Amino acid sequence: MLSKQVEAAVQALKTDFVFTYKDLNLPSDMSASIIRKLNRMVEAGIITKLSKGRYYKPRQSVFGTLKPSQEEIVKDLLKKDGKIVGYLTGYSIFNQFGLTTQISNIIEIGTNVRRNKLRRGKYEIRFIQQVNPIRSSDISLFQFLDAVRSIKNIPDASPVASYQRLQNMVRGMDERTIRRMVRLALNYPPMARALTGSMLESVFGSDSAQPLYETLNPVTYYKIGLGNITTQLSKWRIL
Repeated sequence: MLSKQVEAAVQALKTDFVFTYKDLNLPSDMSASIIRKLNRMVEAGIITKLSKGRYYKPRQSVFGTLKPSQEEIVKDLLKKDGKIVGYLTGYSIFNQFGLTTQISNIIEIGTNVRRNKLRRGKYEIRFIQQVNPIRSSDISLFQFLDAVRSIKNIPDASPVASYQRLQNMVRGMDERTIRRMVRLALNYPPMARALTGSMLESVFGSDSAQPLYETLNPVTYYKIGLGNITTQLSKWRIL
């Protein structure tokens, strides 16, 4: 009887949905039996085990079996009790931004709380501390600023190409977004503030970036390898 209930509950789930036995809404006092049944379903190839206690129904395509999205894999680390506690950043976002074509098995999550890295199946999950409070409306700006901060470490991309791509993204932002980004950038490291400020100044003029400029040490230089691709770099002491 329980075996059939587990099969029916799993059948009702969407493909690529990462779940635990609790998501099946079956009697909690039967958890050990439910888990045994799920593991038998893994052995039978009906579902796939992502990591300890986490499963999904694989989706088939002409390219073979597909894995869930990275956001689905770490969804429990992005939201807790209905509140956003983290956001995707790093390699997957660099790819979405068109900064790199590489796909990594490293998933990076921005969070307000320091956490040690962990593994989930083949994925290594790393946590990047975000000083600003995490709100859903700011996540896209955090992702942008994180890319700026990592400009020297984006795989398969030169700092020059990454700078130009990020600068083009700035051109598509409206005034309100720019003001908000400046406020958030104030809590980023000096190099990220200088890079962000130079991009803003090149597109919107010096007034837009002045709050960032005023926070920088006037004798510090930032060695990134950008040459002289924009006239603003010397003012911001970016090399």
